[in-house]
Amino acid sequence: MPEGDSLRRAAARLQPLVGERVEVETPHPRAAAKQIAQRLDGRRLEAVEAVGKNLLLRFEGGLVLRSHLRMTGRWRLDQRGAKRIGRPWLVLRGDRHEGVLWNGPVLELSGDVVRGLGPDILDLPPDLDAIVANLRRTDQHLELGDALVDQRLVSGIGNLWKAEALWEVRLSPWSTLGALSDHDLRAAVEAAARLMQASVAGTRSGRRVYRRHVCPRCGGRIASRGQEDANRTTYWCPACQAGKETSGA
Repeated sequence: MPEGDSLRRAAARLQPLVGERVEVETPHPRAAAKQIAQRLDGRRLEAVEAVGKNLLLRFEGGLVLRSHLRMTGRWRLDQRGAKRIGRPWLVLRGDRHEGVLWNGPVLELSGDVVRGLGPDILDLPPDLDAIVANLRRTDQHLELGDALVDQRLVSGIGNLWKAEALWEVRLSPWSTLGALSDHDLRAAVEAAARLMQASVAGTRSGRRVYRRHVCPRCGGRIASRGQEDANRTTYWCPACQAGKETSGA
């Protein structure tokens, strides 16, 4: 699933359309049924921003289009009139460019689209104090790996960066929040912020644990199994990401 860094890059990609009055089409029948094109066609696109895993497109008149990419969605910026095969969900056509959304099942018009989200991990600077406070206010029996992808506690982190951040700070995704110190929690979210900012900037190194087999730090075997309600596969090194059984807060 695209995570906060992917959405930041998508927002940057679409900036050439900001300030233009755009022609709006919804070639995919499921998108057409939402009647988005009828409400947005010809309006000026005032801003494109990423908030957590959401892309928000703000149009004149106070209309906000929220795009969530789920597992397979992607945004492209093409030259106006570029040939394509298939039916994208949405086309925003400006004077010289077209913003094209493929496989993006979540599209909705709303003026209140970020209520309930935790602080964005990619804010500059990220509000680490508020994120740690959210992690402390929730159920302390919750596993750390589960908590980091709960968008109500901290927005933008997904399965990949959860795994990579916890490997960086040698914390087990299976440790409960109550068994970890505030220092541990802060270290985990700080690592996620740093790694994801590097990804946005295009300077990140390769994956160390996510979908890997051997730990590059200790040579141990990477383990994987499902976690949280969605049962998404979590990757970690049992040898050097020790679990914590007692509270150190």
